[in-house]
Amino acid sequence: MPTKPAHRLEAVPNPHPDRDYEVAMAVPEFTCLCPMTGQPDFATIRIRYVPDQHLVELKSLKLYMWSYRDQGAFHEDVTNRILNDLVAAIRPRWAEVTGDFNVRGGIKTDVRAAYGKRPEIG
Repeated sequence: MPTKPAHRLEAVPNPHPDRDYEVAMAVPEFTCLCPMTGQPDFATIRIRYVPDQHLVELKSLKLYMWSYRDQGAFHEDVTNRILNDLVAAIRPRWAEVTGDFNVRGGIKTDVRAAYGKRPEIG
């Protein structure tokens, strides 16, 4: 059965909810469409978070990111939507999503959105 994109993040239990630790992930092949021209936009999406009771399940993250491939989205909007969906799915203590978009029309765009107060780690 082929895998299909899904606009849903799944949570799994955090095996260490008693400890503050940071999880960092990079999605270097993120694509979406420019809502004005329909042309593809390419980015690296970076996610960092301090989990509470749940972690994001990685296959669901892959399928979730894939779901943006045919959607029109401004860089600022898509970065904030990813953060909102992550927070809704796992309720982290802190999270940050960075959209590092490739040059388009001579303009390089980096968008960073954060949730909560970052705990001291270490």
